[in-house]
Amino acid sequence: MLKSIEVENLYVRLIEQLNKDFHLANVPISFDVTNSPVQLKKQLFEVLLNLITNQYDDYLNLLYRIDVAESELAKLKNNNLTTSIEEIAYLVLKREYQKVWFKQNFDKI
Repeated sequence: MLKSIEVENLYVRLIEQLNKDFHLANVPISFDVTNSPVQLKKQLFEVLLNLITNQYDDYLNLLYRIDVAESELAKLKNNNLTTSIEEIAYLVLKREYQKVWFKQNFDKI
């Protein structure tokens, strides 16, 4: 997914949207726009792991702020924490990409 975002030149906007939503959710994390997609995925994984294990209320607030669909989260049926966080990171990036894509394609109207 992140590779196609790079091709569409939305990668920097995706990171900016992530930073905006993290800031609005009062989670003091900033993602660097120079990070590769692999680095971004790894950093997001680490942040989500920390939030889930140490600041669960902040984690829930972040998901609400980003607007990750509850129905998508309910579909996650994995007992492995690592796999679950990878799937949640994917849902976060997917939702942020949707926001960026819609802004680019429909703000012109």
